[in-house]
Amino acid sequence: MSKTAAINMRVEPEQHALVTRAAAMLHTDRSSFIMSAACREAENVLLDQRLFHLEEDDFKNLQTILKAPVEENARLKKLLTEASPWEK
Repeated sequence: MSKTAAINMRVEPEQHALVTRAAAMLHTDRSSFIMSAACREAENVLLDQRLFHLEEDDFKNLQTILKAPVEENARLKKLLTEASPWEK
């Protein structure tokens, strides 16, 4: 895939040095390091959205599902009542 969009920025010399050192430790170039970190953070921001817009019927269906009683699940109950591996 060819790269056709540019992202330019000015940074402090200390920031430049920090990013350069970190990229070198991962054996990658500075641009790839910055893009990887930026995309990872962008995905986190987008996945962390807590506001969902639903049509009225969809919202009512969601409320119905959320209010429905939880079915008995023996395996889940066992998992939640046994000690965690680090507590054993």
